[in-house]
Amino acid sequence: MSFFFGLVIGVAVGIALIVVFVRSENSRSLRRSQLATTIAAFARMTVEDSRKILAPEYYPSWVVFSQRQKLTWLNLQLTKIWPYVNEAASELIKTNVEPVLEQYRPIILSSLKFSKFTLGTVAPQFTGVSIIEDGGGSITMELEMNWDGNPNIVLDIKTRFGLALPVQVKDIGFTGVFRLIFKPLVDEFPCFGAVCYSLRQKKKLDFTLKVIGGDISTIPGLSGAIEGTIRDAVEDSITWPVRKIVPILPGDYSDLELKPVGVLEVKLVQAKELTNKDIIGKSDPFAVVYIRPLRDKMKTSKTINNQLNPVWNEHFEFIVEDASTQHLVVKVYDDEGLQAAEFIGCAQIRLNELEPGKVKDVWLKLVKDLEVQRDNKNRGQVHLELLYCPYGMKNGFTNPFASDFSMTSLEKVLKSGVDGKDTAENGIDGKNKRREVIVRGVLSVTVISADDLAPADVMGKADPYVALILKKTETKNKTRVVNDCLNPVWNQTFDFVVEDGLHDMLILEVWDHDTFGKDYMGQCILTLTRVILEGEYKDSFQLDGAKSGKLNVYLKWSPQPIYRDL
Repeated sequence: MSFFFGLVIGVAVGIALIVVFVRSENSRSLRRSQLATTIAAFARMTVEDSRKILAPEYYPSWVVFSQRQKLTWLNLQLTKIWPYVNEAASELIKTNVEPVLEQYRPIILSSLKFSKFTLGTVAPQFTGVSIIEDGGGSITMELEMNWDGNPNIVLDIKTRFGLALPVQVKDIGFTGVFRLIFKPLVDEFPCFGAVCYSLRQKKKLDFTLKVIGGDISTIPGLSGAIEGTIRDAVEDSITWPVRKIVPILPGDYSDLELKPVGVLEVKLVQAKELTNKDIIGKSDPFAVVYIRPLRDKMKTSKTINNQLNPVWNEHFEFIVEDASTQHLVVKVYDDEGLQAAEFIGCAQIRLNELEPGKVKDVWLKLVKDLEVQRDNKNRGQVHLELLYCPYGMKNGFTNPFASDFSMTSLEKVLKSGVDGKDTAENGIDGKNKRREVIVRGVLSVTVISADDLAPADVMGKADPYVALILKKTETKNKTRVVNDCLNPVWNQTFDFVVEDGLHDMLILEVWDHDTFGKDYMGQCILTLTRVILEGEYKDSFQLDGAKSGKLNVYLKWSPQPIYRDL
């Protein structure tokens, strides 16, 4: 009997233990699941979320909510070893910079070399660092640096007139961001094959020039020429996208070198509502356009005299080296004749905003400074047409500004010859003559309608019509008049024979018809690049010089390309 009693008690206790164990495990599993959910929620928290939960005064001193970390420890160590860095770096910089200075030496100088070069006793200060992992087998580090140094830099210059002058570079102030790229990442120590370094952003570079024992201003133009040479040397030798490669492990790192990746075609169309810099009359505006601020790579437009709404219609071409980070800059000046030009405003557009092979038509607002966007003053706008053409682009795209655009088989034979070499037959000499594409064809313009035109009559209406003008040939047409209407519909088509489509433009002017005259209601200026590239398109265009209104137009191109030698 006791046996059965013990068996029952044992089974009951075993079952109880099993139940308790199961419940304990279920409870433990639930707590672990809740903890995992809480941790996952913390992982998704933003800085704003953490500030709602915990007041800033309770943050531990080591908590920093920033990608850019302070570098007090690095600055302390750099100050300690700076004398040794100065000794090693001074000779290295001198050796590498002298050839670049010689490359950009002004024509008034016969030689430009360093007679002394030391970085001084003041070490640079790093103010921040950020780490960028691009997921492409590399790690990028960006270091922000300030340096108000006391270097001893003396340039030994000789002019074309035989005059030798020692010029001291003083009061250097520099602020910028250096980029270090560790690529490729490998399995063996130190875990990367090479280091690329570059000046990613040059925020400030100030210095003064002084002739030892004299005044540099006594020689007109010398100070500006030397200063421009130094700035060009810095820009061309180390400023991004230029990068210097230091191999760490043996290997071929040619893919890390700077290479052109495409061509940017820029049409500087016009500007409007520019600030007037002249007391008498109006400004005489011209524009400077560039991707990299090197004197030989900057393009300058013609000057339009006495005009605040200039139309340039000029085409420029630029080599693109890094479409993901580079941008196009436009600066507009007032020409003051023999005096220095007066700055009106500037604008920029990032190249990564452009779709390869697609024409982008943009109006950019002019500002005082590209870095500090605190200028609310209206300085005017500039109108650009942009086309980015990457090298090796497929899908049937052809750059319309390239010399072989739509060439016939006969023209290709005449250009290249049977053996693939340039031939001088028929006046074609590829080595001695420059070829320019002349795109000839028929432009069909359908003026469809207009929307929301501004009233031009006393009764709040208008009698609008559109005048069409082909700028180069001054061929003109006009639509019929639609009476008492601010949303007229015309649906009229006009054909123009175009002799040079890539450099011509179509002007559409809207006028109010009156019995004794006409009133201007606004205009649209269109280049022909887009219709040549796409064949046809329909679009709406805002009227310039009007309070409101837009014009709906359909364009079609029938090409007949020809070529001429210049």
